[in-house]
Parts: sequence; structure tokens; C-alpha cells
Amino acid sequence: MGEFYLRYYTGHQGRHGHEFLEFEIIGETGKLRYANNSNYRNESIIRKEIYVTPLLLEQVKSIVQESEILKEDDQQWPRKNISGRQELEVRLGNEHISFETAKIGSLVDVQECEDPEGLRVFYYLVQDLKTLVFSLINLHFKIKPI
Repeated sequence: MGEFYLRYYTGHQGRHGHEFLEFEIIGETGKLRYANNSNYRNESIIRKEIYVTPLLLEQVKSIVQESEILKEDDQQWPRKNISGRQELEVRLGNEHISFETAKIGSLVDVQECEDPEGLRVFYYLVQDLKTLVFSLINLHFKIKPI
């Protein structure tokens, strides 16, 4: 499958400042970097790094490929707004995508979009990736992500 890189970000500027969740997986090194900044009740930013095995990297690549996100286009997805934004960047071999959309509260938001099928692919892929990353971080550090 060749070169692999994945980055996900979701965040907003609110009354508590810049609050966000971000993670990236760098295929060449197997490094998974995680950051979670919630200023609620003066919480400080959580930053963690771990290295994942080649087998786990292959599984993440497989999840991305099977989702068919590389075939999608974000032109008709909701634009970022006051509620915040989400970004997903994937480099897999010779293919490279970079998406930006508004935060998605539920599947109702997906269904009301001009491209519900494409946004549904994005939504489910992000849910899968977040679940995987939260599990890995929790296994290593016993942190409960917000």
C-alpha cells in the first residue's frame, strides 16, 4: 500500500478558548500522536504519543480503504461554522485527500446535507477511527477522552 499518513482534527473557538481533539498516524514510523484540549474547568491540554505495530498500521489502512473515503468529495458538505469544524487528511500510496466540514452532531445532520452518502462515509469512518484511537490511548495511559 506504500506511504501512509492520517490526520483528524475537530475543534472550535468558544467561551473556553480553542478546544479541540486531534490525532495523526504517521505510517513510516508508526507514531500515533494525540492531543485533546478542553479548557472547561481550567483543564490543561493532554498530549500523548505512542508507537503502533506494523500490523495495526495495516489494519488502519484497511479501514480507510474499505470505507471508500478516497472516492469522496467534500464540495457539497456543510462548511465550517460557529459550532466548529472537522478536518480529515489521508495519504495512502499515491492518493491524497483533505476534507473540511462542519461538526456533525448526529446522522440527522448527515441526512440533511446535499451529499448525504458521501458525508455518511466520512461520518462512519471518523467514528471508527476515533474509537480505535481512544481505545489505544486508554490502554496505554488510562485517560478518558472527552
